[in-house]
Amino acid sequence: MCACFVPHSSTTEQREDRVTSCSDIIVKADAHKNFLNKIITGDETWCFAYDPKTKRKSSEWVGETSPQPKKLKFQRSCIKTMLIIFFNSQGIVHKEFIPEGKTVSREFYKGLKDRLLKRIQRVCPAVFCSRDFFLLHDNAPAHKAASVCQFLTQKNVTILQTFPFLSRFICA
Repeated sequence: MCACFVPHSSTTEQREDRVTSCSDIIVKADAHKNFLNKIITGDETWCFAYDPKTKRKSSEWVGETSPQPKKLKFQRSCIKTMLIIFFNSQGIVHKEFIPEGKTVSREFYKGLKDRLLKRIQRVCPAVFCSRDFFLLHDNAPAHKAASVCQFLTQKNVTILQTFPFLSRFICA
């Protein structure tokens, strides 16, 4: 099995969108002092449950001439949950584990953004009132859904537009 990096060709429209997006970010960076400190970014990751043994539980008495016991590597558990986390240059702003059986739909993500804004209001009231921050997230379908974008627009939240990478790893 091997993996290779395969670039995808982009259309003229995709390239123009990328240039426009980057130009907008440069303009915002020039216009706002400490631009990078004002970005709140979000991402998702899977978390797996492990059942590690303590050193005391996994220790054995062996004789001086006995071979060392083999220790098995941890195996991934069938228990997993998704963690969505938002952070800025200061650290974690908001984090949530997705309840078992839930998927990240546009309705769920809209509620998550509402909880994020309430957290920002509670932790950084001045930043929340002035809306002196930028939201950065990837282009998952739930993130760019019209209802989510409309909700963030109504709340006067500035979104930094991003575009997906035009390359992938292919395993054969």
